[in-house]
Amino acid sequence: MMGNFGGWGWGMGFGWLIPLVIIGLVVWAVVTATRSGQSHRGDSALGILKERYARGEIDRETYQAMRRDLE
Repeated sequence: MMGNFGGWGWGMGFGWLIPLVIIGLVVWAVVTATRSGQSHRGDSALGILKERYARGEIDRETYQAMRRDLE
């Protein structure tokens, strides 16, 4: 009986640590996924503009004006 520290055991002292680590990992994953999605928005906007110009949806002047706005 001396090995369980007066009846408390390891679970009572450090049992809260495992759920806290799991919650921390979930929050980190969500933040990382959100940030990576935001960093590509500027590149994709320019890419979409180039595709629209290549398909002939917009003329050269419009393309150049919109490109200047994005840069």
